[in-house]
Amino acid sequence: MADFGYEAITKDGKALKGSIEAESIEAATALLKAKGYIVTDINEQSILNKDINISFDKKPTPRDLAVFCNQFVSMSRAGVSIIECLKLLQEQTENKPLAQAIREVRAEVEKGETLANGLAQHPKIFSGLMVTTVNAGEQSGSLEVSLERMAAQYEKSAKTASLIKKAMIYPIVLAIVAVAVVIVFLVKVIPSYTDMFDDLGTELPAITKAVVSMSDFVMNYWFILIPVIAGIVFAIKSYLATPTGKRLKSTLALKLKITKDLTTKSACSQLARTLSTLLSAGVPLVEAVDIAGDTMQNVLFHDAVKYAKDEVIKGVPLSQPLEESGIFPPMLYHMVRIGEEAGNTEEMLNKLADYYDEEVEIAVQGLMAAMEPMIIVVLAVVVGVLIAAVMSPMLTMYQALDNL
Repeated sequence: MADFGYEAITKDGKALKGSIEAESIEAATALLKAKGYIVTDINEQSILNKDINISFDKKPTPRDLAVFCNQFVSMSRAGVSIIECLKLLQEQTENKPLAQAIREVRAEVEKGETLANGLAQHPKIFSGLMVTTVNAGEQSGSLEVSLERMAAQYEKSAKTASLIKKAMIYPIVLAIVAVAVVIVFLVKVIPSYTDMFDDLGTELPAITKAVVSMSDFVMNYWFILIPVIAGIVFAIKSYLATPTGKRLKSTLALKLKITKDLTTKSACSQLARTLSTLLSAGVPLVEAVDIAGDTMQNVLFHDAVKYAKDEVIKGVPLSQPLEESGIFPPMLYHMVRIGEEAGNTEEMLNKLADYYDEEVEIAVQGLMAAMEPMIIVVLAVVVGVLIAAVMSPMLTMYQALDNL
């Protein structure tokens, strides 16, 4: 999603400026009109003109939303009205942005709006997937079933995210340790040996000269080095946020052997789970595929699913464009094809989602197993180079004394 800055006039005739997150400028305009605003100007915000919103409140996690859905279903089945459900959920929800959104949704429902329309006015909190599923549930009279499926969707997303975060903790900690070791050596250890190196009166090894020069540079120009590193990090993050950067990152994720397996299986799990949830709620296939495409984090998978939607509109079976894309594994499109031929696509997608959830878990474990020795080797090389830089002059001196 992107952020759009807008100028509008409220129902009371007051001028209003702000920003809103949406998938496109048309979607942003529709959301503003749904609030009763007359939009006078709207455009996508860049990094330079984006509104700065400092808040210490965290955006609700998938687990928070899963709890919201489960509690809503429990109260609804107990005979509690939608408005009362929202009131109780607002009071017991600890996440402040989510509680605020629930309060505003309740206000909309009290005015006569549907629950789906109320949720749609908070795209930063409630995804398009949830809005569409709830809308389908309201229209078919199966709201509780739709929310149950959304709860399962969020729980699976939370589990997958937790597995990936767990896999990244170890390499991040080792990377921090490596950086800390290098800084201590360059700032504390090497300067303490500099005078001794000078007193040796011998030609220093090349590795020692390089490390001493690096230490001198860090000690004398740290005030330049820190903002330069920060600028490089900011520039890289800004580039990766652009369409070109996102495509490069997505391409590398599929090209690099160490990340390809996890990226592919995560995308398959997300696609199968989302399609299964939407189709079970009664959402038409074309709309379900379109929304599933929006949930794809990897640009290449996003484009492949959007292309599949265009083909489905033409009457082509979903399995065919998935196969033609060349990035989905045979297991996915073969199972979808079997489901299409047997008339149970929804059930087959659900089984696929369960299968790929397990595969994601295995892929995460494989990634951890591959990264641990690699990082240890890199850390050993870095520390070894620094120790060699300190010890080489001493060994040279001892050899010279032995020759006397």
